[in-house]
Amino acid sequence: MAARRLSSLMSRSFNSVSASALLSKGKNSGLSRRICRYSTATDIEEPINPNVNVNYTQLLINGQFVDAASGKTFPTLDPRTGDVIAQVAEGDSEDIDRAVSAARKAFDEGPWPKMSAYERQRVLLRFADLVEKHNDELAALETWDNGKPYEQAAKIELPMITRLIRYYAGWADKIHGLTVPADGSYHVQTLHEPIGVAGQIIPWNFPLLMFAWKVGPALACGNTIVLKTAEQTPLSALYMSKLFHEAGLPEGVLNVISGFGPTAGAALASHMEVDKLAFTGSTVTGQRVLELAAKSNLKPVTLELGGKSPFIVCHDADVDKAVELAHLALFFNQGQCCCAGSRTFVHESVYDEFVEKAKALAMKRTVGDPFKQGIEQGPQIDSEQFEKIMKYIRSGIDNGATLETGGERFGNKGFYVKPTVFSNVQDDMLIAKDEIFGPVQSILKFKDLNEVIRRANATNYGLAAGVFTQDIDTANTLMRALRVGTVWINCFDVFDAAIPFGGYKMSGIGREKGIYSLSNYLQVKAVVTPLTNPAWL
Repeated sequence: MAARRLSSLMSRSFNSVSASALLSKGKNSGLSRRICRYSTATDIEEPINPNVNVNYTQLLINGQFVDAASGKTFPTLDPRTGDVIAQVAEGDSEDIDRAVSAARKAFDEGPWPKMSAYERQRVLLRFADLVEKHNDELAALETWDNGKPYEQAAKIELPMITRLIRYYAGWADKIHGLTVPADGSYHVQTLHEPIGVAGQIIPWNFPLLMFAWKVGPALACGNTIVLKTAEQTPLSALYMSKLFHEAGLPEGVLNVISGFGPTAGAALASHMEVDKLAFTGSTVTGQRVLELAAKSNLKPVTLELGGKSPFIVCHDADVDKAVELAHLALFFNQGQCCCAGSRTFVHESVYDEFVEKAKALAMKRTVGDPFKQGIEQGPQIDSEQFEKIMKYIRSGIDNGATLETGGERFGNKGFYVKPTVFSNVQDDMLIAKDEIFGPVQSILKFKDLNEVIRRANATNYGLAAGVFTQDIDTANTLMRALRVGTVWINCFDVFDAAIPFGGYKMSGIGREKGIYSLSNYLQVKAVVTPLTNPAWL
């Protein structure tokens, strides 16, 4: 499959998806209502009722949906209003113990790692078919619990998930070791074995995508899993786990625990019977996860963490295209994206033109109920994230950056933030240093290539970068000089199941997706056997 560029996909989907296909049964769909751009709207209209039921709110342990051992629940909220969607089981250390025991038994005694790779492949393919079948329900749950535009979830993210699961299904029967020539009369081979029980902790910004990124390679390699959802967004992963069992996944192979980081997350990270840990989230939490893993059984850890990605617009750039791409790089998913192009470096010769056009584009961005057709930006995930973003906006103003547009709450209900653009941003400002994780574009000026390389690399992060230039030599210089895990040249947010993703420095350890992620879930064993009178060596 060709790489999916989110800019082109969003353009096609937002303009061509029919209203009836998206929200045909919602009695309050209100698709004929006007969509107000943020600059003129003063309030959010009555929220649309999602056309989906919340059927799965318990923990999944050993193939059964069960209450938390404590009986506790917690509310998951609608970011559009702050209202409660459902009460969800609150797992803690006792539930992690139960889930790990089920996963351990399924690995040591159960059929999954002993099943032929072809049979595992068939389960994954059936699961992908079911995800495709239930595309609309999953997208509605994701939007309701997370706030991202429904069209983004339904027409961009869910197809990426089915493609990724099919990709790893294809790998299931192609994982093998090597025969190794060695000095002396020995037959030497390597075995690639499943690592065992994998603990996985996923974030709230892309719950379904991160679920797939984690479970796809782990299951293809023959492992069992205990997965903890983000407390803000538990609903879609629980629905996905039900589909896995419908596809024929044996009991205990996939266990899903909803709960909080300090309790369920810490218990999973420090569990002595967990053989491997994978975490996606903030750098601060990633450090804590790594510490807990090291202090317990020294389990290997892969981390996909934060970023402060530079987006570099060179002097020869087509400014209109660069503005459009920089806009996508920052504002996609309400700015809640670890690889967001949140430091927009623009050459001084085109800086003023770029700023004016970036401001105009931000002012045209449609903000509102994410279930409404044509909406580009929904609410932030919760009040904590909303307040964090507003604090950074105030910091930018106080530190002397020029607020070109936005900088305020949108409406009077929910967690909406107006698309915000700052110019005259300096490197030492917090908005240029910290990961804001919101719709705040910071535009910085540079003079030459050496300067922008130095400044782009002057950060603790190293997740991704964008380069916009028409000069191949400039592109080649920057792609090698930037200390990041991904460089997009004249594009951004191009994701594909086969393209590895991960960061340098404090943006993480290891890679997700592609062939590289398989090594996260495999052990390599060398087997040496003496040979007597070999015909050849």
